[in-house]
Amino acid sequence: MSSASLKPILVVEDSTEDFTALGRAFRKHALQNPVLRCTDGDQALEYLQGYGRNIKWPAVLPAIILLDLNMPGTDGRAVLDVVKHDDALNTIPIIIFSTSSNSKDIEECYRLGANSYLTKPIDYAAMEEKVRLIVQYWLSAVELPSN
Repeated sequence: MSSASLKPILVVEDSTEDFTALGRAFRKHALQNPVLRCTDGDQALEYLQGYGRNIKWPAVLPAIILLDLNMPGTDGRAVLDVVKHDDALNTIPIIIFSTSSNSKDIEECYRLGANSYLTKPIDYAAMEEKVRLIVQYWLSAVELPSN
């Protein structure tokens, strides 16, 4: 595993059901990293821009961010744009994990700097497989920046 293997995984997801399914899939694939959840874009930006200064957030940046697009308030597109334009944050890989398979959403996310775009499957077994691939690729195979 890479040196980033014990850094948290940030999941920005407003759906409790989707987050619960992700958590189960992470556990099945023996993810060792702590999983943090932000329920909206504002909370995610509060953590990312204020890490180390707020005692309720870890003092380290996440290894990767799984980011939902369609959330109330500050949506995933805005979070993606802010993170990728912040010199302290822009090297964190952002994986869009959305129900949208709209080509305009996909193109916009890559234009804004997304590192990957995955469509959330409805079927749990398919979700589990996508999580396995995320863990295998992003946390085992690639070398991530130390931030």
